[in-house]
Amino acid sequence: MKYLKITISRYRIYVIFLFLFSSISFAADHNGNEEGIEDTQVVNYPATFFDRYRPNTALDMVRQLPGFQLDDGADNRGFASAVGNILINNRRLSVKQDIPSATLSRIPASQVERIELVRGQGGGIDLQGQAVIANVFLKKEFEAAVRWDAYIEQNNTASIKPAGSISLSSTWNEIEFNTGIDIERNTSGYYGNELEFDGDDTLLQEGSESSTEDGYQLNGIFLNTSTMLGETATHLNAKFNKADSHYERPSLATQLISGTVFDEFLIEDRITTQYELGLDAERKLMPELTGKFIFLMTDRSVDSISSRTNENTVDGQTLFRQADTKTDSSEKIVRLELDWEPLSNHLIQANLEGAFNVIDRSLIQSDDRGAGPVNIDVPGGNSRVEENRGDFQIIDTWSLGEYELDYGLGVEISSVDQTGDAEQNRNFTFFKPLATLTYSPTSNQQTRLHVIREISQLDLNDFVSATVFEDDDLALGNPDIKPETSWITELSHERRFDEISVIKLTAFHHWISDVLDLLPLSDDFEAPGNIGNGKRWGVEFQGTIPLEWTGLTGSKLALTLRWQDSSVTDPVTGETRILSGQGGQNAYRTLTNRNKNNQYFIGLDYRQDFEEARVAWGWSVAERAERPLYKVNEFEALNEDIAVDAFIETTRWFGLKVRFDAQNISDDASVRERIKYTGRRSLSAVDTRLVNGRHNGRRLVLSVSGTF
Repeated sequence: MKYLKITISRYRIYVIFLFLFSSISFAADHNGNEEGIEDTQVVNYPATFFDRYRPNTALDMVRQLPGFQLDDGADNRGFASAVGNILINNRRLSVKQDIPSATLSRIPASQVERIELVRGQGGGIDLQGQAVIANVFLKKEFEAAVRWDAYIEQNNTASIKPAGSISLSSTWNEIEFNTGIDIERNTSGYYGNELEFDGDDTLLQEGSESSTEDGYQLNGIFLNTSTMLGETATHLNAKFNKADSHYERPSLATQLISGTVFDEFLIEDRITTQYELGLDAERKLMPELTGKFIFLMTDRSVDSISSRTNENTVDGQTLFRQADTKTDSSEKIVRLELDWEPLSNHLIQANLEGAFNVIDRSLIQSDDRGAGPVNIDVPGGNSRVEENRGDFQIIDTWSLGEYELDYGLGVEISSVDQTGDAEQNRNFTFFKPLATLTYSPTSNQQTRLHVIREISQLDLNDFVSATVFEDDDLALGNPDIKPETSWITELSHERRFDEISVIKLTAFHHWISDVLDLLPLSDDFEAPGNIGNGKRWGVEFQGTIPLEWTGLTGSKLALTLRWQDSSVTDPVTGETRILSGQGGQNAYRTLTNRNKNNQYFIGLDYRQDFEEARVAWGWSVAERAERPLYKVNEFEALNEDIAVDAFIETTRWFGLKVRFDAQNISDDASVRERIKYTGRRSLSAVDTRLVNGRHNGRRLVLSVSGTF
């Protein structure tokens, strides 16, 4: 049945792909526009292009860019790999935690002059590995504006969630600034059931569970400023955020043979505090040389107290477990960027970055099985990990008319020092060559061949241990992890038929060394580790088409498809298998294409604007493949139903945008299947099989926003 489901899903993908590809070709035949602009690497969208969408913010505008998917960046260490694909006035913000979409949401649409899609290194813009970026240009002079929004969310599995934000954009003593606050009630929940089968697939136990989370979340008190100090453009960015939450998960299970009822109750209280400070300065050092200096500092503290209580109708309370965890992490980055144009057709870029990262975790755990609490030693639970890293890269962009060649070399040097429960010190050196050949005969067509060696950034959380009360397990750390490296080859072609119609097809192949997965430590435990070499290959399709030719005035459809396969040698069985997936059963889940190890993903987004009525509506549908996880004595698979969202919005009254969202309409289930073995996975008999289904609930959201 599992194979049949995958086959049917792929069939749906192929049918939709063929239908839309034919539709795009049909639309192009009737609405084709082959007029290019002077710079074939750039597609320009003036602010008037977005009038049909009645945007309130720069974020509303960016979301309507044809053929563009907003990337807020990853929470990786370092600057270059974590900044996303948004520029504001030719520059990246010197921030990481204050993500690009949040910054754009605070900029009134009236302050945007134009947005450019940049698909090459031309103009002195470093894409930082992105295939395309959106460059948002703001008006040089603008009136002070207050941007605000408020919403209320109803969920049948959680408490009412109110939220709001307000920001001020203005100028004071030639300093442009944006400041404000964003806060919400932090609520979530789910309901579900769990079935337990024995090795012969006989039902042994059935139960139900639910969860609630409540608290508050200060998403940010923020300040962004920019000014000229002589001939130096300077920018200061600061953000503080804090979250306080209380989580409960009661569950009941009945053993069918004996009738014994098992009661499990989990509680977690967590406080998270974080601040970020960024500063950058840019100026012309010489007529052909521009320099930029960046300093970025972040600090994060998480205090958590968790408990697990087990009871049954025969023995009463059998376990009370408690863990007190404190995690402090910080990052400091210093970066220097130089752009030099020695010749009219060459741009040489040099980047030098130094970073210091640290995580310090303390874990105190005790178990009480009826004789009083006993302290439990969790190996690797009390550790400090420090990393010093230096990164240098030089790239030459050679413009050859319709062709552009970017080639360069980088080198990364780092040291990792771990103290506490594990004592370890290691040094790494990696070379990172890259080359990109781009062919752009017009702004409407572009073919790109990209080859690069990428070094994954280590997650310092993988070095230290943590408790997993939900699974009655430990997530052990591994001090021997080393970075995963990949040779990445991508070939893509983009075709724009008019100002909205665009298709892009990409084929890719990754050769991976030191694949980071779960590494067996014994017959019972595993930890994050390197399991050998692997491969990943596939294709991705993105397309946006207007549907005017169908009679649906003001409508468009965006499609994203991704299919891939992969291989790696399993460290337990010695057989070839696909790469493990990532993620878990999270409340308020949104299906995305961010997980690079999904075997397939399909997403459809429809929108229709009635300009005269100032009303728009639309829907989104998404589905992705199951995510497998291979443990030493267990196989886990997480599968999700199709996610469906819809919205309707209007700007008819008082210049306000009123929007109603219906999210997770299908109340799709997230099903987690765990197959436990008597010994090592697939090499011994099946002991039990657990099937857990969770529903995150339908959500109705009413929001009102405006600018004055």
